[in-house]
Amino acid sequence: MTATTNHLDQWLMASHRTEHMRGWRRFVLEFLFFGFKQARACLFAGLFFVSVFLTPNAGIAGIAKYDVLLVIAIALQAAMVWLKLETVDELKAISLFHLVGFVLEVFKTHPTIGSWSYPGEGVTKVLGVPLFSGFMYAAVGSYIIQAWRLFQLRIHHHPLYWMATLIALLIYLNFFTHHFIGDYRWYLTAFVLGLYARSYVTFVPIQAERRMPLLLAFVLIGFFIWLAENISTLMGIWQYPDQLGAWSVVHLSKWSSWSMLVIMTFTIVTHLKHIKALVHVAP
Repeated sequence: MTATTNHLDQWLMASHRTEHMRGWRRFVLEFLFFGFKQARACLFAGLFFVSVFLTPNAGIAGIAKYDVLLVIAIALQAAMVWLKLETVDELKAISLFHLVGFVLEVFKTHPTIGSWSYPGEGVTKVLGVPLFSGFMYAAVGSYIIQAWRLFQLRIHHHPLYWMATLIALLIYLNFFTHHFIGDYRWYLTAFVLGLYARSYVTFVPIQAERRMPLLLAFVLIGFFIWLAENISTLMGIWQYPDQLGAWSVVHLSKWSSWSMLVIMTFTIVTHLKHIKALVHVAP
C-alpha cells in the first residue's frame, strides 16, 4: 500500500499493542479506532457535505450556492493532496468518479428523463447540472480509497477482473438504458450475488485482523449514502419529482441503486496499481 507521510495516518495505522487487554476494554478500544479510521476515511466527504448543509441557500456575498460549493470542493480536494492525505494517482481515480457521476447527472436531469432536478441558480451549471455535483460521486471514491489504506484492506476470493469489470459496466449502463428497455437491476443484483458470494474483506481496526463479507460492505456503504441523500434533498440541494410539493423520504429503492454504484466505484478502485496487489483473485 502507498506509504502515507502525514502524522495522523501514521498514528492510526501504527501497530498499537493490545495483547494485554481483554474483554470489554479491548472491544471498546477497537471500536473507537474503527470509528476514528472511518471518520478519517470520510474526511473529504464529511467536510464537503458539511459545506453543503452550512452554505445558505441564497449563497454567499452574491455568489450562488452551487458556485460556492464548487469552489469549496476544489479547495478541499487541493488541500487533501497538498497535505498528503491523498496521492496524485488517487486524485486521478477520484477525477474519473467525478466525470462518471457528472455524465449520469446530465442524463438523469434532462427534461425528457426528469429523474431529479437542481432548482437553484448558478454560473457553473452546465446542461442544467451544477459542476459541484460530480464531487458527490468523487466523495464515495475518496472514502473507499482512504479506507483501503487506513484499514489495510485485503480482498479475498475476488472474481476475475474481466467479470467484475463487465458487471460494473452493465450496472452503469442500466442507469441509462432502464428508461428505454426496462430496468434489469434485479437481474444484475442476482449476478452480483453469485459473483461475489465467496468474496470477503479483511481489515485492521487497531491490531487484530477482522473480516466481513464483501457484499455486506457494499450494502452498508450504500445505506449511509442513502441517508446522506435524504438530508441533501431535505436541504433542497436537489429534488425528486415526488418532493416538489413537500419533502418526503427518498424511496428505499435508491438504497439498492447506491449499493450498485458502490460496486462500480469499488471496481474502478481495484484497478489502481498499489491496490491491485492487495486483491486475491479467485482461481
